[in-house]
Amino acid sequence: MSYQAAIDQLSAMTPELYTQPGHARRKFSLAEIGVLLGALGNPHRQFPSVLIAGTNGKGSTASTLASILNAAGLRTGLYTSPHLERPNERIRISGAEISDGDFAARYFRVHDTAQQLVLSGALVQMPSFFETLTAMAFLHFAEEAVEFAVLEVGMGGRLDATNIVDPLLSVITDISLDHTEWLGSTIGAIAREKAGILRPHGTLVTLPQHPEANQALGEVATQLDVHGVSATPYMPSIADKPGEPYMVEVRGMPITVDSPLHGAHQHRNVALAIAAAVELATTHNLPLTPAAIATGIRETSWPGRLERITANGMTWILDVAHNPAGAWALRSGLRNEFAALGEAHPRTLVFSCLRDKPVAEMAQILFPLFDRVFFAPIHSARATPMSDLLAAAETTGTAGTAVELVAQALDEARAAGGIAVISGSVYLVGEARSLLLSEAAHS
Repeated sequence: MSYQAAIDQLSAMTPELYTQPGHARRKFSLAEIGVLLGALGNPHRQFPSVLIAGTNGKGSTASTLASILNAAGLRTGLYTSPHLERPNERIRISGAEISDGDFAARYFRVHDTAQQLVLSGALVQMPSFFETLTAMAFLHFAEEAVEFAVLEVGMGGRLDATNIVDPLLSVITDISLDHTEWLGSTIGAIAREKAGILRPHGTLVTLPQHPEANQALGEVATQLDVHGVSATPYMPSIADKPGEPYMVEVRGMPITVDSPLHGAHQHRNVALAIAAAVELATTHNLPLTPAAIATGIRETSWPGRLERITANGMTWILDVAHNPAGAWALRSGLRNEFAALGEAHPRTLVFSCLRDKPVAEMAQILFPLFDRVFFAPIHSARATPMSDLLAAAETTGTAGTAVELVAQALDEARAAGGIAVISGSVYLVGEARSLLLSEAAHS
C-alpha cells in the first residue's frame, strides 16, 4: 500500500481529543497499546529510552537531548508530537525523518495487526491516531536498531501511549493549565497526571516551578522513592545577557551554551536536556562528553518556536504558542524584536487556535501588542469559530479581521509591512511555514 493511502487512512481517524455531540469520548488504556505492541513483538523493549512530559517545552527539551545524543555518535530515535507539516516529522532517527516508504510499511503493519486483534476480540477497538503513530515509531526504532530513543509524551503522562516503555529517566518540563477537560482543572491535578511517567526507584529530572506542581511532583516522587535531579546548575546566571551564549559547568568542565532556540524560556528546556544528558553519562555510562553536549545544543533543530523566516525582504516570526503559558513566553520573546524595530514599524499577528483553548485569555496576553490581527482558518474539527476570535479581539480593542485562507492572511500581513507574527495553533503555523519557505526559496 502507498504512502498516500496511509496518510488518507490516518487523516480519516477521529481526533482523540475531539468528541462529537452525542458520542462518548474515547477512553485510553495502556493495556490496549500493550496488547498491540505484544503482537508486534514488543518493539518498545528493544532500546533504552527517556520519557519527557510537561505542558510547555517538552518538544524543545526532547529535540535538544536527541541532538546531544546524536552529537555523541549514538544512533538516536526521536518521537515528538504534533507535527507542523507532515506526520513523518514525528519519527526521526539521527535527525532524519522517517521516509515515505518506511512510514507506509510501518503504518500498514500496525493497522493490519490491530485489525486482526479486533477481529479476534483481543482488542475492543482500533488504536487511535496517536496510538498508531506511537506503535509505528517503536516499530521503526526497533527495526532500524536505534541505540537510544527520546520520547515526547503526547498529553498527560499516566495513560499516554508512550508511557508503556520503561524509561531510564523521566523528565518533566514546566506545567500549566491545558487540556483541563482531560487532565484536571488544577495545576496540581495536571502535575499528578504528568507524574505518571515516574517509576519506582527511578529518576526524575526537573526544575522548580509552580508551587502546586512542585508539591504534586514531590509527593509522587516521595511515594515512589524516586531520585530527583535538578537542572538548576545549568541555568544561566543573572549576569548573563539575554539572548547571548552563556557558560555553565558540565562534569567539571566549562561549556558554552549556544542554542538556536530563541527566548528566555528556552533556557529552562536546554538546562533540562543538559541535566538529563549528564545523568545518562554518569549513571548509565553513555558517551556524552561536555564537548558533545555543547555541540548537540548548538546543532538543535526545532522549528516553529520563535522561528524567524525572511521571505521577499519581510521578517516573519512563527511560534506555536497554544496556551496562556506559551502566549506569555511568546510575548516575552517578542520584546527584543519589537524594541529593535521601533514604534514606527507596523505589527501584524496572524492567529487561530483550537476551541478547547482559553482564547479570551490568550487574546488579552497577545493581541494588544499588535496593530491588527488576521484570523485564518485551520483544518481541524476543533477549530475556534471565527465569531469567537473576532469577539476576543473586540474585547482587547485590537482591530481583528477574518480571512478565508492562510495565504490570504499572509498577503494582508505583507501589505501592512513591518513585522508579522504567526501563532496560536500548530495547524496554522505549519501551513504558513510551508507557504513562506516555498516563497523564500523562489525569491
